[in-house]
Amino acid sequence: MEAIINNIYQGILEGDREAVTAAVQEAINAKMTAEKILKEGMMAAMGEVGRLFEEGEYFVPELLIAARAMQGGMGLLKPMLVAEDIEPVGRIVIGTVKGDLHDIGKNLVGMMLEGAGFEVTDLGSDVDAQKFVDAVKSTNAQVVGMSALLTTTMSNMPSTIEALKAAGLRDKVKVMVGGAPLTKAYADQIGADGYAPDASQAAKLALSLVS
Repeated sequence: MEAIINNIYQGILEGDREAVTAAVQEAINAKMTAEKILKEGMMAAMGEVGRLFEEGEYFVPELLIAARAMQGGMGLLKPMLVAEDIEPVGRIVIGTVKGDLHDIGKNLVGMMLEGAGFEVTDLGSDVDAQKFVDAVKSTNAQVVGMSALLTTTMSNMPSTIEALKAAGLRDKVKVMVGGAPLTKAYADQIGADGYAPDASQAAKLALSLVS
């Protein structure tokens, strides 16, 4: 059993999607619980990937292939997590704000959040304020994550926060923001609950916001 978990863990660290998918299937065949596979295999590995990234041993490409490998296994695991009624650590809605079509960073954040045990609703890019509001209502999300890569679209972050307030949702959700032109000072200025400079920090921030 531990050997199978170790194969999932190592496969994610090495970014070997096929190995991860095969090991997850093997774990399922061995009647292992989805919770054990998720927590001891995937979440533990993604935590280590995040640590290596922060220490400068891994860079964005390594982070990306590790996250993709994790997602390969997650495809098999999701139906089991639903069947076993495993509660996610939190529910989060993410998207790139209106007028901004950049999504690589946001996609990576989504993968890291999944690796941390979140149920992620990804609205894609060019998302207007109302779409964020509707998604929070329909998913009962505790966190909203907004991304912007252009200085010209950053202003759509405070307008989304205002829309959440107008809908009476602002006190129910935490708002986190990120993207190249952003700073912690800007996040504070617009009334966000947190700012993350990269995908690894975003997962940590989200965990701290729901704890």
